[in-house]
Amino acid sequence: MFHKEGYKIIFVTLVIIVASFLLVDSFISIQWLRTLILIALLAFLILILQFFRNPKRHTVLNNKQVLSPVDGKVVVIEEVFEKEYFKEKRLQVSVFMSPINVHVTRYPISGNVIFSKYHSGKYLVAWHPKASEENERTTVVLENETYGKVLYRQIAGALAKRIVNYAKQNDKATQGGDSGFIKFGSRVDLFLPLNTKIKVELNQKVRGGESIIAEVNE
Repeated sequence: MFHKEGYKIIFVTLVIIVASFLLVDSFISIQWLRTLILIALLAFLILILQFFRNPKRHTVLNNKQVLSPVDGKVVVIEEVFEKEYFKEKRLQVSVFMSPINVHVTRYPISGNVIFSKYHSGKYLVAWHPKASEENERTTVVLENETYGKVLYRQIAGALAKRIVNYAKQNDKATQGGDSGFIKFGSRVDLFLPLNTKIKVELNQKVRGGESIIAEVNE
């Protein structure tokens, strides 16, 4: 199963590869060179297909928990001052996605979309400390009665040149539901209440829509 953001790219890639097959078969007679080119084209197709894959996830809805919005590795867990929306201290948890990760963004909690904003910006490497404030990004804030407000931010990286955000203000979000896509290596930041109980560790691998990032500290 592939994400809808990849349909056009997959189609164009298939057309190019079929045309390339025909050209190679017609104009290149050296067998080892033909084989090498065909292998490279097939490898490129496989990379495109795996990048836009959209596997089903078994999300267990729980208003007391924040799920990872993306697949990747936890690279930041720290208390920070969130400048854009809260303008106060929050717990930040950041997940870095490499080009081989699934790049679907999913809602970390169920609730109402109360803020959604796109920012143009730079394309620093996604793990750069200033990427959260200076790179191209989208900021979305969700709210429910149990958890309160949770902000997540899609951040473009050095390779990611397009962020897709489906969340619109006043939308109803379902935990684990498709909320967007980031093309190529990138990162997502979560900003959580200070009394949140963090359930992950640095360098831990997480799965979007399934891995528990945090829960209400009762």
